[in-house]
Amino acid sequence: MPAMKLLAIETATEACSAALLLDGEIALRYRVEPRRHSELLLPMMEELLAAAELSLGALDALAFGRGPGSFTGVRIATGVVQGAAFAADLPVVPVSTLAALAQRRHRECGEDRLLPAYDARMGELYWGCYRVGSDGLVQAVGEELVIAPEQIELPDEDGGWFGLGSGWASYGEQLMLRLAPEVAGFDGELLCSAQDVALLGAAGFAAGAAVPAEQALPVYLRDRVAKKPGGVW
Repeated sequence: MPAMKLLAIETATEACSAALLLDGEIALRYRVEPRRHSELLLPMMEELLAAAELSLGALDALAFGRGPGSFTGVRIATGVVQGAAFAADLPVVPVSTLAALAQRRHRECGEDRLLPAYDARMGELYWGCYRVGSDGLVQAVGEELVIAPEQIELPDEDGGWFGLGSGWASYGEQLMLRLAPEVAGFDGELLCSAQDVALLGAAGFAAGAAVPAEQALPVYLRDRVAKKPGGVW
């Protein structure tokens, strides 16, 4: 893990969290309180910085869960990280919330082939496929999609996949009928955490993925689909 100072935030699901990565150690504030994200997030960030005796300007970078996920939640994280980045003149690393969810499952339980999915409403899922690289971090297998459950296909690889996220809570039985035996099981209750946004954000910063505040933008996927010619992915 890079030796750096990075503050990460995540509000794309029912969980609100902030994490401070300080030279390889991560401090986390995490609460599951839907509809209170805008109230909780800034105090979490201030508490982490105060405990470490750091100012915002002493950081190397910020990271945030850029979506997909709850429209309101993703907007909150985007607005807060842009404001903080402008105030302290800091670069920002946008991190996929699907990737961060997959990273959490690997970190906690060890699976290395992961299928994160959020319920996108309207009979669709925000969907991604990830496998874990030699560095212990998740890597995307193909593009993230907004897709109907009945249209999902797994990558052309061996089985051993594991599903996670609210999309599996909503469509788990349907997905298991279609995708078994390649999918070993699922956890529909797992939520995203800023701890994993920090891990992936640090790696992204080291790889040159940081952007200035004005380019720290949300990703909704459905917008991306609508803007492509012919409405295809």
